[in-house]
Amino acid sequence: MNFSYWETKTWFSNIDFCIVGSGITGLNCALDLKTRFPKSKILILERGILPNGASTKNAGFACFGSVSEILDDLNSHSEEEVLQLVQKRLKGLKLLRKNLGDQNIRYKEYGGYELFVNEDITLFEECRSALPQLNKMLKPIFGDAVFSVQKDSFGFKNIQKKLIFNQFEGQLNTGKMMEALLHKVQKSGIKILNNITVEGFVETKNSVKIKTDKLDFSANKLLIATNGFSEKLGIAQVKPARAQVLITKPIKNLEIKGTFHLDKGYYYFRNIDDRILFGGGRNLDFKTEETTEIAQTKLIQQKLEKLLKTTILPETAFEIDERWSGIMGVGKQKNPVVKQISDNVFCGVRLGGMGVAIGSLVGKELSELIK
Repeated sequence: MNFSYWETKTWFSNIDFCIVGSGITGLNCALDLKTRFPKSKILILERGILPNGASTKNAGFACFGSVSEILDDLNSHSEEEVLQLVQKRLKGLKLLRKNLGDQNIRYKEYGGYELFVNEDITLFEECRSALPQLNKMLKPIFGDAVFSVQKDSFGFKNIQKKLIFNQFEGQLNTGKMMEALLHKVQKSGIKILNNITVEGFVETKNSVKIKTDKLDFSANKLLIATNGFSEKLGIAQVKPARAQVLITKPIKNLEIKGTFHLDKGYYYFRNIDDRILFGGGRNLDFKTEETTEIAQTKLIQQKLEKLLKTTILPETAFEIDERWSGIMGVGKQKNPVVKQISDNVFCGVRLGGMGVAIGSLVGKELSELIK
């Protein structure tokens, strides 16, 4: 592209920190860097018109893991590692709320519920019997019992009549959250450029040459916060995982309030603006959903609609208003990858579908790698 002298000097010269990705992690990293290095020049690059991964496309769950998810984590992680994961998610949520304010992100603590289909009797019994152990394990973090068993008062169908309730789970408005975060970043003097894709980079002795689809330029430090897209920049510990979502048109007298998990968290839904937002189904076809293509598939969308009709809204007429998808970053382990890659390149990725919870903390930790 043909850039002027003014454009080159203002946007692409003397850059101290270049951050790839303007999602929750990248923006929080930039804010922390600006606080610690107030005279620094920071440039954030974003491949989309809006953050193009999951930060503006998630379901807005302020959660830290359902019972079945935590039990699943305990099968592949030590108890200490699982506790650290929960603590990080809780710490990240507190940081997000502190930085932006509950009113600005429309935070509501209605609590969260885990549902079990009729065929999952064994799973429900396993989860219910584990409640004393989990509550004891988590009490030092929360100061109270987290989980309890409640009757289904929502009129769901084709599920077991008892749900597991999490009193500390909340929800927020993803759009308002990102709007507030972007406003705070721009107000601090940090520059954001959209519609520019980083294709690669080469490290020199004291800087990093960054190759994009628009131009090449250099920065003193490069920080990668692209999560599900980071494999394209050579970070092998992260695989993309597409999450498909739909939302209904407004429903009169909708009494469902809260965040809801089904089938080990592979399905999730919530209320928002008198609508039901419903997403998930990646477990129907893991291989196809291991992609950075932002699209929907007939298989998953039909399953979401079927569950709406047969389980979530069985006695209620509804229409689908919108459908979309976002790209998460996952791996064999749940811990985020926050590390120094080389002398001048760093990354904060692999948020494991918990970006709302841990994105703020991972961004801060990524910034703190810079001494």
